[in-house]
Amino acid sequence: MNDLTIRALRTTLLRLPWPEDPWLAGHPLGPMRDLVVVEVETASGITGMGYLHLLTLPLQRTIGLCIEEAMAPRVIGRSATEVEGIWQDLWRMSVTGGRGGVTMMAQSAIDIALWDILGKSAGLPLHRLWGHVRSTIPVYGSGCFRGSLGEGMAAKARHFVEGGYKAIKMQAAHIGDWRQDVRNLRMVRDAVGPDVEIMIDINMGWTADQAIIAGRAFEEYDPYWIEEPVLPDDFSGYLRCAEALTTRVVGGETHFGRADLKPVLENPRLPILQPDPMRGGLTELRKIATVADTWGMTIAPHLFPELNVHLLASIPNAAWAEQMGLLDDLWVEHPRIEAGMIHAQETPGHGLAFRPEVMRDFVLK
Repeated sequence: MNDLTIRALRTTLLRLPWPEDPWLAGHPLGPMRDLVVVEVETASGITGMGYLHLLTLPLQRTIGLCIEEAMAPRVIGRSATEVEGIWQDLWRMSVTGGRGGVTMMAQSAIDIALWDILGKSAGLPLHRLWGHVRSTIPVYGSGCFRGSLGEGMAAKARHFVEGGYKAIKMQAAHIGDWRQDVRNLRMVRDAVGPDVEIMIDINMGWTADQAIIAGRAFEEYDPYWIEEPVLPDDFSGYLRCAEALTTRVVGGETHFGRADLKPVLENPRLPILQPDPMRGGLTELRKIATVADTWGMTIAPHLFPELNVHLLASIPNAAWAEQMGLLDDLWVEHPRIEAGMIHAQETPGHGLAFRPEVMRDFVLK
């Protein structure tokens, strides 16, 4: 048996430019990509990797210090097999100043790395370690950004469909005129035809009454869902939207773990939840999926398809993976996507490794 005693934990901060991809034009994620990478090394030499992509959060150094100062001393010397025990210890240690935010993101990176170690030690990809259900999952093309306006959104939607995707996601709200959002949706529907699913991401841009008014106007163009219509703490607003609209209302990416999602789980009006592995780690995502399945809810986790594919391949209530291509150029190898499906990789652990030059040339000083 491998000695999985943790003997070192290394944190690396990366800042990278975006790839020269015209289809990422108009994204709202800032001029650079900020990542926190955690490597957990065991006595037997097995090293697991966890990562956070912070999108628009300017908290890279803060999270790195939280890992190094508050969490690494509580992890080093323990067995990597203590995934649940370590998760609970880090959560309880930080509960008076955390319960989400920086502290939960920090422990999420560690949690991802620990699961990577266990998969490598067992010689199994995570989806088989957890109990394999399927090898392929429907994936939607995400990133028809509002910044590219209606014509740009329609062009990118066509690009996804030409690549074999059966579903795409466009943005709405934050432009000041919901009627323009309706016109944008009409352009996208005209571009992709009647047989492609269209998801709409509001990015918390409206109040419940605004979302209901616009959502009713959207219905003519048959959207698949309306995502995050209101702020994450406005649970009554979520329920009002779900009750008033025939289109699915979904959310969950901005919530931190089961506790933050409890009002939604106790009132299962949202048919699909979208938890984020950066806000609870893989341990918490698996629990959210189990509770959601109890209430007939499915899971379409936020972004990171290269990681989330393992969750989706191992749960009975998988719905969709989300592909935006934000990190595809950084990996040695990532899951194959073809004909609108993502294929779970069979490499032990989560199967991900940053290209050597990424870890060498883009370290934040």
